Amino acid sequence: MQINFTKGNELVPVIIQHELTLQVLMLGYMNKEAYEKTIKEGKVTFFSRSKNRLWTKGEESGNFLIVNDLKIDCDNDTVLIKAIPKGPTCHTGSTSCFKEETSKGFLYELEQTIANRIDDDEQGSYTNKLFKSGINKIAQKVGEEAVELIIEAKDNDESLFKNEAADLLYHFLILLKAKNFKLKEIENVLKSRKTTH
Repeated sequence: MQINFTKGNELVPVIIQHELTLQVLMLGYMNKEAYEKTIKEGKVTFFSRSKNRLWTKGEESGNFLIVNDLKIDCDNDTVLIKAIPKGPTCHTGSTSCFKEETSKGFLYELEQTIANRIDDDEQGSYTNKLFKSGINKIAQKVGEEAVELIIEAKDNDESLFKNEAADLLYHFLILLKAKNFKLKEIENVLKSRKTTH
């Protein structure tokens, strides 16, 4: 598909979405040169209407937007980029230029943090230490957290219940990493059962 730059005076709107959380981070504009630079370098580059020049997001702050996926809409005049932000997207320091802080999709960010701590062999990290202790210890920990959640479910302390549920999810993500599975794969299994539930 070719982008139609002629509709909008040689500019097309570009929606930036967080690759992991799917949160909308910002809207910018690209001309053909900005689009080609984005594709070539893998960092989002816009055409700044106020500066009247190409502007790579993060060129001053270091808060680059690393391109993970790029799609063009059905009319060939809007671009959707899924990116991994290297720091806050908004100049105000907010995650999103729409001032929306959300926990939706956070499990994918947590999954990436867990992977980083293990892959980088981060010393002093509980996650890395548990991972190195082996699959039996990890599975045992998931079982312990599940039992603790069940016990808290029988009581009425909302805070303890939520904390045990969080502990179970956290350790489950470590178990997925140990088994070389991704959360998305488990999500796809659940999705495939949609018609049977």
